[in-house]
Amino acid sequence: MRSILFAATAFTAVLAAPLDEKRATGPSAVVRNGTVVGSTLGNVDSFKGIPFALPPTGSLRLKPPQSVTATYPSGTFAATGEPKACPQFASQVDSSDIPADVLGELLMSPIVQAASNSGEDCLTLNVQRPAGTTSSSKLPVVFWIFGGGFELGSTQMYDGTPLVAESAALGHGVIYVAVNYRVGGFGWLAGKELQADGSTNLGLRDQRKGLEWVAENIAAFGGDPDKVTIWGESAGAISVYDQMIINGGDHQYNGKPLFRGAIMNSGSIVPAVDVAHPKAQAVYDVVVNAAGCGGSSDTLECLRSVDYDTFMRAADSVPGLFSYQSIALAYLPRPDPASSFFPVSPEVANQNGNYAKVPIISGDQEDEGPLFSLVQSNITTSQQLLDYVASAFPDTPKSVVATAVATYPEDPAAGSPFRTGLLNNIYPQYKRLAALFGDAVFNLRRRQLLYTVSSTVPAWSYLDSHLYGTAVLGTFHGSDLLSIFFGVAGGTSQKTYLDYYTSFINFLDPNAIGTGLPNIYWPQYNTTKPTLLQLQQVGNNLLPDTYRSASFQALTAAYGQFRT
Repeated sequence: MRSILFAATAFTAVLAAPLDEKRATGPSAVVRNGTVVGSTLGNVDSFKGIPFALPPTGSLRLKPPQSVTATYPSGTFAATGEPKACPQFASQVDSSDIPADVLGELLMSPIVQAASNSGEDCLTLNVQRPAGTTSSSKLPVVFWIFGGGFELGSTQMYDGTPLVAESAALGHGVIYVAVNYRVGGFGWLAGKELQADGSTNLGLRDQRKGLEWVAENIAAFGGDPDKVTIWGESAGAISVYDQMIINGGDHQYNGKPLFRGAIMNSGSIVPAVDVAHPKAQAVYDVVVNAAGCGGSSDTLECLRSVDYDTFMRAADSVPGLFSYQSIALAYLPRPDPASSFFPVSPEVANQNGNYAKVPIISGDQEDEGPLFSLVQSNITTSQQLLDYVASAFPDTPKSVVATAVATYPEDPAAGSPFRTGLLNNIYPQYKRLAALFGDAVFNLRRRQLLYTVSSTVPAWSYLDSHLYGTAVLGTFHGSDLLSIFFGVAGGTSQKTYLDYYTSFINFLDPNAIGTGLPNIYWPQYNTTKPTLLQLQQVGNNLLPDTYRSASFQALTAAYGQFRT
């Protein structure tokens, strides 16, 4: 009870700033907690930083999100400022590596975190809609889940204006909702202590709470709660698939589905060891000791009681996404067999058919792996490569790893960035490792997903090659975001994404809106003739999804292996 009262008090304090109802100007919506007032720029209404859960601070730190029940002070909330990001895990604080430690100390310092507008009270979402939308408009909704390796990211990074404006121009308006969720140790700390407390996979729980808020409130903004599509990139796309398998695939809330479609940019199935596995427990133990809680009789309660800066530094004392450890993440969704919420590794749910049966789009960048292979320059031989990859998957027999690695030739011409010959091999095993990483986490996992779900739901898939030829990185992981949200280095690909996605969000079919060039008819995915839409700098193309078949066969033969 004290924790709820504490959070409610904090919530009231946070909302003390909203403007008085008598002075409210701009577009508004009446939700369960009162009136939300936003702003208009051009032809888009924006409502930013709307709380969907109590602040996860104090005794609610490392707890599942709690619903907001209080009415806004004065009955009105001004959703016009810049939303606060959840604490960002930008770099490991590691006293054994002096340069890295200095960088980590700087990036994790309160000054830098404050400058980046981040903090623990961060469970908010943004709503954007075409100007002139009313509560009776019943527009379809897209629910955006940002990426960032489960360590970084926030709603403030992704303005939905390009999608909202394009959808309105096409005559099929879309409402864009972006959700903040806890990242790093604040959202993904695992271990038997959190398992016993029922507090695992908090980032997924935050996302689900945001979806529930949409079900309850989006009609007030002119959205149709029966027409919600979930969409994410990288960790956000992985989260989208995880939302499809939560509760054994049951995505009902108050008797209705929370979503009816799913879009996954660069992410789908990511097998993981469970929350009490020695690897996950080791991370918890490091955080506990770094926080000074090692001698406590209740280490979890101690983590909740330490001050914010102490916990943040402790949570960031493990290797990060762009460290040498790379894709062997310390923080990510992990199955919790003691909970019905997320009980099994994603590949098991996929194999057993325990996923929400909704139409999907799932695609990748051509060169997903280079971004995660830049810092391993000491890997110069095939044996060193094998040893390094094997270390990322502690439960996979080394012979199984060796079989998969052998399907990637030593020849740099076969590596990533693909189709660039001997160029771009910045160290002897770079392109080989990049090809392997890109497939093991992204490209071939996507194919595994589609080989299962395409027999039960309509599915479409793509390969983005619009930055082909870019030195060292190729069409790199995340380059689609630069195109979609910022129009950078891909005006053609931006229109391709926005038009096909607008069609899918409206009609669950990317081909339903005839938008003309650069778009072409995008065939539905099937295992008889698996076909990808290939996005290119000029025009688009169709491509067989049969590349690197030997690697795909090796990964499929080791199904249930390669858990990180």
